[in-house]
Amino acid sequence: MIKKVDHIGIAVKSLENTLPFYTEVLNLSLLGIEEVESQKVKVAFLQAGETKLELLEATSAESSIAAFIEKRGEGIHHVALGVTSIEDRIAEMKENGIRMIDEKPRPGAGGADIAFLHPKSAAGVLFELCEKKG
Repeated sequence: MIKKVDHIGIAVKSLENTLPFYTEVLNLSLLGIEEVESQKVKVAFLQAGETKLELLEATSAESSIAAFIEKRGEGIHHVALGVTSIEDRIAEMKENGIRMIDEKPRPGAGGADIAFLHPKSAAGVLFELCEKKG
């Protein structure tokens, strides 16, 4: 079951240069910054009402975020949907003919299990399924 929009991922070149806009101009609360080595990104989460914004900075030229910025520039990267039973949601997507980037959940930021739907199966939108522990 999809519970909510958990967060919106935004690709940025530099957290250091971008964060002041979100924290000082938009007055959003910075919840934390962490590095997800397996994804080759550093992420900052900001609270925006009931939804979070996730700023993503590549830590390597091999990162999918670096490739995204190179091709499209900074901007919205994905929409994350908070789900229960991510394995069941992946199976449902596949049963409905949705192409998955991730056939199995993988670790994401904030201790979540994540899996991405291929944007070609979702009208050009990169959706992330996100199951948080606890």
